[in-house]
Amino acid sequence: MSPGGTGCFSGLLLTVGWLLLAGLRSACGANVTAVQDSGLGESEGENDEEAENDGEAENDSRAEVEEDVSNRTVVKEVEFGMCTVTCGVGMREVILTNGCPGGETKCIVRVEECRGPVDCGWGKPISESLGSVRLACIHISPVNRFKYMWKLLRPDQQAIILANDSAILEVQREAHPLAFECDTLDNNELVATVKFTVYTINELQVRRSSRPDTDPVLVFVLTIGVVTCVFVIFVLIFIIVNWAAVKAFWGARASTTEIQSELSSVRYKDSTSLDQTPTGIPVNEDEDALSEWNE
Repeated sequence: MSPGGTGCFSGLLLTVGWLLLAGLRSACGANVTAVQDSGLGESEGENDEEAENDGEAENDSRAEVEEDVSNRTVVKEVEFGMCTVTCGVGMREVILTNGCPGGETKCIVRVEECRGPVDCGWGKPISESLGSVRLACIHISPVNRFKYMWKLLRPDQQAIILANDSAILEVQREAHPLAFECDTLDNNELVATVKFTVYTINELQVRRSSRPDTDPVLVFVLTIGVVTCVFVIFVLIFIIVNWAAVKAFWGARASTTEIQSELSSVRYKDSTSLDQTPTGIPVNEDEDALSEWNE
């Protein structure tokens, strides 16, 4: 073989070997790609299943929460008690009528604030003496929650605002009667107002003398009750002390009653026998007349 033919043959072999290597590499790459694609498909399927399971669990939990909320709203019923005041600010009870613990029919849930009409009219002092009077604004605990404004009322004139801003005002009696007013404010909102009259010493004495301290009807009833009790006690003591005489007296009365009952029974028997005698006599006469007629 010539040198030229040898070179061509070696070049042909190199070309064939390079083609085989290229084919092997492409085949390996295709296999790897297929494996990766199958792995990704499986992971995506698993992720989809997990997402579906999570969604179902969340839906179940939401449904349970909604059922619990609906049950609570349906079962529990609330009503409100009476307010402690008819005007101003007071307190009331919030009562649960269904769903109480321990099977109770009603239970107090809490105590809350309640309000009535603002104007409370004329009030009474909390304490008074011949020299001074103590007045109180409308309020509930805590006292320092509200703001208080005291006014001295004057006829046909503007009221004078006093410097005292507490709930209690102590006033000294003067030669003429005074009128005061207290406004209770909550966040600058008027919630209650009440007025007071402070009388003079002479007026107070006249009012006390005109108003009887005791009720005559009550005194009469108590007197009658005391007299009756004393009388009953004396009767019992007399019976205990003179028990023998009392026993003899009641024994004599019992024997007299028995004798009278016996006499009445005897009289009744005699009257019965007398009533029966005339009925028998006519029968004998009729029999004699019949016997004579037969003869």
